[in-house]
Formats: sequence, C-alpha cells, structure tokens
Amino acid sequence: MREPPIRSPARYWADRPLAIKGLVVIALPLAVLLGSLLSLYLASNAEARAEDDVRRAFAIQRDTYQVHALLAEAAAGVRGYVLTRDDRFLAPFREAQREVPSSMARLDKAIEDADVRDHFEELQVLEAEKRAGLRQIVDLARAGNLAEANVEDALLANKLALDEVRVTIDDIQRREAVVLDERRARVEQVRSGFLILTAISALIGLLGSLSAVYLFSTGIVRRVRKLEGNAEALARGERLTASPEEADEVGRLAQRLVRASALLHDREDDLRASEERFRLVIEKVRDYGIFALDQNGMVTSWNLGAERIKGWRAEDILGRHFSSFYPSETRDHLPGEMLERARKNGSAEDEGWRVRKDGSRFWANVVITALRDERGKLRGFAKVTRDMTERRRSEEALKAAREEAEAASRAKSEFLSRTSHELRTPLNAILGFGQLLEIDEDDFASNHREAIGQITKAGRHLLSLINDLLDIASIEAGSSDLRIETLDLGILLEEAYSLARPIVASASLNFELERASVEIPVRADARRVTQIILNLVGNAAKYNRDGTFVRLTCQAEGAQVQVMVEDDGPGIAEAAAKRLFTPFDRLGQQDRAKVEGTGLGLALSKSLAESMGGEIGFEALPKGSRFWFSLARAELPANSTPGHITEDATESKCPTN
Repeated sequence: MREPPIRSPARYWADRPLAIKGLVVIALPLAVLLGSLLSLYLASNAEARAEDDVRRAFAIQRDTYQVHALLAEAAAGVRGYVLTRDDRFLAPFREAQREVPSSMARLDKAIEDADVRDHFEELQVLEAEKRAGLRQIVDLARAGNLAEANVEDALLANKLALDEVRVTIDDIQRREAVVLDERRARVEQVRSGFLILTAISALIGLLGSLSAVYLFSTGIVRRVRKLEGNAEALARGERLTASPEEADEVGRLAQRLVRASALLHDREDDLRASEERFRLVIEKVRDYGIFALDQNGMVTSWNLGAERIKGWRAEDILGRHFSSFYPSETRDHLPGEMLERARKNGSAEDEGWRVRKDGSRFWANVVITALRDERGKLRGFAKVTRDMTERRRSEEALKAAREEAEAASRAKSEFLSRTSHELRTPLNAILGFGQLLEIDEDDFASNHREAIGQITKAGRHLLSLINDLLDIASIEAGSSDLRIETLDLGILLEEAYSLARPIVASASLNFELERASVEIPVRADARRVTQIILNLVGNAAKYNRDGTFVRLTCQAEGAQVQVMVEDDGPGIAEAAAKRLFTPFDRLGQQDRAKVEGTGLGLALSKSLAESMGGEIGFEALPKGSRFWFSLARAELPANSTPGHITEDATESKCPTN
C-alpha cells in the first residue's frame, strides 16, 4: 500500500481555507500586540506602585514633622498662657488638639515598614501623654490652683515629654529615609525593566507583522493576481489553461474560471450552430415575412414568407430601403418614425396598408425590434410582417352586419312605436262607443249586453297590450323618461298593496304584506316600481289556482334592497324557467289558455328594473315561486317626510337594453 505523498509546508499552507488564513494573518500580529500591551500594563502597574511607595514615604516624613511642630508650638503657647493668662497664647494648643489626631491617623494608615511601625506606636503613647499633660496644665492654670513652683515643674515635665517625642520622630524619620532610598532604587529598576520590555515588545510586534505580511502575500495576494490575469483573459475570450488544484477558495475559483472558459467556448460553438439552424428555419417560414435591416433601414436578409407576402425575391430587395413596402401617402414619414420608436423603446408595432412588388395593397401587422450587442450598441433591426387582409375583411363584414342589426333593431322599435300609436286611435274610438253602449245597456237584451261587455273587455286588454308595447319600445329606443328620487320603500309597498289587493281578492287568495320595521330609503321611480309590483302580484294571483296566499315583502342587503313577491301555487318547471322575461313567450300556453295575458309583463318589468339600475330574477320554492327585483339603497336624510323623503328628483333617460 502506497503512502500518501508528503506535502511541503508551503503547499499545506496554500491548501488551507481562506477563513483559516485570514484568522492566522489577523490573529498572529493581534496576539503579539495583546502580549505587548499586557507586558506594558504590568510594567506600568509596577512603576505606579513603586512611585506610590515613594510618595507615601514623603507623606510619612511630612506628617511626622507636622506632629512634632504642632506639639512644640502647643507647649510654647501653654507656657505663655500660664505666665500671662492671655487666651491668645492658647491658639497653637487648640490647633494641636484639632490637627494632631488626623495626622496620627494618616500615619497609622500609611506606615507599612515593621521598624517604623514600632517607633510609631511609641510615638502614639508619647503624643497622647504630651497632649494630656498640656491640657492638665491649661485646666490648672484656669482654675488658679497652680503654684509658681508647680508651674516650673509642670513645664519641665512637659519639655522632657516633648524631647522624647522628638527622639521618637527622629527615629521614624531615619528609618523612613532608608525606606525611601530603597523605594527610589526600586522605581529606577522598574523603569529600566519597562524600557527593556518595550523594546522586546516592539521587536516581537515587528517580526509578527512581517510574518503576517509574508503569509498573506504567499497565500493570497500572489494567487489573486494570477486569478485577475485569468479573468482578463476570459473577458478577451481566450481559453484558459488548467491551474494547480489548490484546495482553498481561491484555488477552487481558479478551477471554476477554467471550466467556465471551456464551457463558454463550447457554447459559442453551439451558438454558431444554432444561429445557422435558426437562419435556415427563418428562411423556410411562409406565413410571416421575417427579415433584417441595418441601422439605416436597408434590407440585409430575406425569408420565404417575405417573398410570398411582398412579392420580391431576395436578389431584388437586398440592399434596398424598407420604405419600398409603404404606400406613397406614408412612405416619407412612417418608416423613419417606426425606426425611431424601435431605437427608443426597443420595439415598435403598427398596422396599416403596405404595397407588394406588383403595386397591389395588403393590410399588414408589422413589428420592428431593435437588435443590440452585449454593450448596448445598436446593430440593426428585425422586422416581422404578417398579412392581415383576410382578418380586416372579416372585421369589416362583421362591422357591417352589426350596423345592419342595429338598424333593424331601430326600425323594429320605430315600427312598434308607430304601430302602437296608430292602433290606439281606432281602439279609443271602439272603447268610447263600447262605454256609451254600456251606459244604455238597459235598452238591450241580455245577450247584447254580454256582447257589449266582451267588446269593452277585449278593447281594454288590447289597450294594455299596446301600452306595454309602447313602454318596451321606448325603453329599447332609449327615450323612456324616469323620475328618480329618494323614496320610503315601506310607504311605497303599502300603496302598491292597496292597489293590488282587489286583484288578489278576486282570485280568492290571502294577500300578505311584510315590510321592514325601520324606514328603508331607495333611489327609484315610484310609478315604475308600482308598475313592476302590480305585474308580479297580478301574475301570482292569475296562476295560483290551487294555493292560498300571495305575499309581498322586502329585505335590505348591503347597498341593494330586494322587493319579493311569493306564492304557494304550482310553481314553474326548471326547463320553462329559462324562458322567463322573454317578450310574448307565455310559458305552458296549453295550460294557461283560460288565463288572459300577452307575455309582455315580465319582459317589461325586467326592462323597468334594469332602467333604474337594478336587477330582476326568479327562485323556485319548495311549494310555489318567488319573483324579486332590486333597487339601489339611499341614505336617509334628516328632513325626510313619509313617502317622498327628498325633493331631489331628477329626470333620467333609461339606457337601451
């Protein structure tokens, strides 16, 4: 079994990931810097402590001198007071009583040397005795109990105590002087060590920085420069050679660039082959004229579809300007405008007349697309032309047919309107004479009176038919006048209920009205709403021969209000329901022969509901039927009155259905 080859340290370093290299490059000088800073910090602390010791020695010397001076001045002051009894001599004594304890406290805190501490403890005893003796002398002098001989003895004892204090303080001063010299020597030693440590740290930091720069240069910079050169070669389209398989990110990127170079060259070969295949396909297309233009609009390529549509062969048109395909009225401006739009927007589309080689015209859809290279520079244009002549002919034929249908519809409406008016004149005469005969019916026999009744009844039925025809014709012609206003629907339903109640009663049915508990304002024409309700209620009463009731109700749903007429009659079959609202179509005429009707009521109701912006519809119930129509709900004004809530009525022409 072969052992793996031993890699050199340089190759091992080159194969490490960039994260590890960056960590080493950054961490090495950082570690050196942190070590140097730590050593400097320790040295600085040592020097600071040494300097603190020196300052403390000076403070001890100062405070011991101050204690001796205060006690000496206090003794002199007390002596002057004993001899003169003048309180001014006691000022030094009072100052000693105030300042000596604080000085002794500072000395107690500052003294660390053991020998000095022994002398200080002796000083504490002597200082206390000295101050106590001075206070005793002052108290005796104030009381007048101190004889002359006693004064001299007390002052002598006080002087001896002060001498002992001075001796003790001198001992402390001598020892502190020794300590001070030792501490000064230590400060100098620390400073010397600090300078040496600083020099060593600077040297180590310099070496660490040089090492980091070397590692960074050998591991990254040199190879990145090589990678940059490969990228420039790739941009020039050159094929890159394989590089050493180094395992870090830079090495993998270099390998990917090599693979990308190979892939790009392979794709360029495929693109050239694809372009050739695409050119061959384009040349064989027959339904579209596809050709290329240069930047100035000269034809540079030509396919079979262009030859079939335009009539030119390739050798006849190549090198000519594409304005040759435009008629004289647009040739001077439209080709240039199309190219400019394509330059600006990327493409331009147009439909219009174009000219074939033989001079004949055809309707064309044209799309011109700007062709640019990868830097955005214009290389030319691609032009696609489609012959739309047959589609245009179909559209023109459809337009003509639509116009003919509209003209026929207008003619029908005019015929219905004119015929209805012409029929109404003789019908009014028939009804008039029939009514006169009814007035004198006592003069006729019973069979004659029945005939006169049939005449007037048929006349009224024919007049109703004529009126419905006139309404439908007016709505379809767009000439029906509507008075749209804000109405209280509840009041309107009650009025319609009172009008329709005789119709329902004549059919021996119960007529129920269910209105909302609150006022519901709607926007509608009161006369037309009543007309729709009467039509629906009349139908329900006519065809409900086996039921018991007809119900009129309403409900609000959002911005709409629905008015509903329900019955419990035989209902309407699903197949027949699809023909509802169709003029003159009476569903199940063989079953309804005994019921009068024209087949126009529902159609007219539908037209009226839609003319007011609503809808109409039918729902089958388990027993019976429900017809409904919707109205637009209105806001309820503050100054509303029953029935007509506002006076903002407007005249409106209903739209053509």
